[in-house]
Amino acid sequence: MRLVIARCSVDYAGRLSAHLPSATRLILVKADGSVSIHADDRAYKPLNWMSPPCALKEADGVWTVENKAGEKLIITLEEVLHDSSHELGVDPGLIKDGVEAHLQELLADRMEVLGAGWSLIRREYPTAIGPVDILCRDSDGTTVAVEIKRRGEIDGVEQLTRYLELLNRDPLLAPVKGVFAAQEIKPQARVLATDRGIGCVVLDYDGLRGIDDDKLKLF
Repeated sequence: MRLVIARCSVDYAGRLSAHLPSATRLILVKADGSVSIHADDRAYKPLNWMSPPCALKEADGVWTVENKAGEKLIITLEEVLHDSSHELGVDPGLIKDGVEAHLQELLADRMEVLGAGWSLIRREYPTAIGPVDILCRDSDGTTVAVEIKRRGEIDGVEQLTRYLELLNRDPLLAPVKGVFAAQEIKPQARVLATDRGIGCVVLDYDGLRGIDDDKLKLF
């Protein structure tokens, strides 16, 4: 991971346009190719970012980050205060709590909850950035990656997006669709998932265990 603290301005050019005026900010360049711009607030959420796959071109005082859709993040550097790179190694991934782990197990045994004719390929399907909870096929034979959370929030959608970007590079699996499954899905997470073409499924824990089955809902 590369950490750059610099006084900079940032312009986004794509479906919309956005401008961040000059200020001191943290720029993160991760090994997966993503670039994000952070202020000293907002917790984990960046001011602007470009998800992989994308390309970073560095010129004199200007960084241009462009994705495959032609969207650009242009970072104009006025003064670099810090620039360092660190090898973090392979992350073991988030250890799920008991409910999430059990939801995964139950859903893998009851793929019909996602749709008639759906079939399991594998639980904990490995990728370079961590395992996908469930990899399966829908009734049309299309590969589907399922990310399971107890509470579905934006970071879970971002996690599934990264998995999909990697899985769709595999010609044996592509095209790969995504399903975000949780006991509760926050409105912002649902909006983001829908914008990215990811389906949302609300899971009923008791229903998956065979108690009050009619509470299972697919959205």
